[in-house]
Amino acid sequence: MNGQTFEIPAEMRALAEKSVDQARTAVGTFISTAIKTAEQMQTSSKSVQESMQGVVAKGLDQVQENAAATFDFAQKLVRSRDVREAIELQTEFVRSQIANLQAQAKDLGTLAQNTLRPSA
Repeated sequence: MNGQTFEIPAEMRALAEKSVDQARTAVGTFISTAIKTAEQMQTSSKSVQESMQGVVAKGLDQVQENAAATFDFAQKLVRSRDVREAIELQTEFVRSQIANLQAQAKDLGTLAQNTLRPSA
C-alpha cells in the first residue's frame, strides 16, 4: 500500500466503545439473572422434591393401613361362625374402608396442594 493509514473517526470509535460497554453490561445482567434463576429453581426443585417425598411416604403409609385393615377383615371373616356374621363383617369392612379412603384422599389432596402451591 502507499503508506496511507486508515483512521476511524472519533465519533465512530466512541459509538463502538459505547456499544461494546452496553453489550458487556447486557450480557453480565443476563448471566447474573440466569444464575439467580438457576439457584431459585434448584432451591425450588429441592423443596418440591422433599415435599413430593412426603406425599409418596404418606401414600405408602395409607397403603400399609389399607393392607392391614384388609388382612384384619380376612382374619375375622375366616373366624366367622355363619353367613350372617360374614355378611355383617363385610358390610362393616366396606363402610369403614369407604370412610378411610375418603379421609386418605382428602389428606393426600391437601398434602399435594400444599406441595404444589408456590411459596410466597
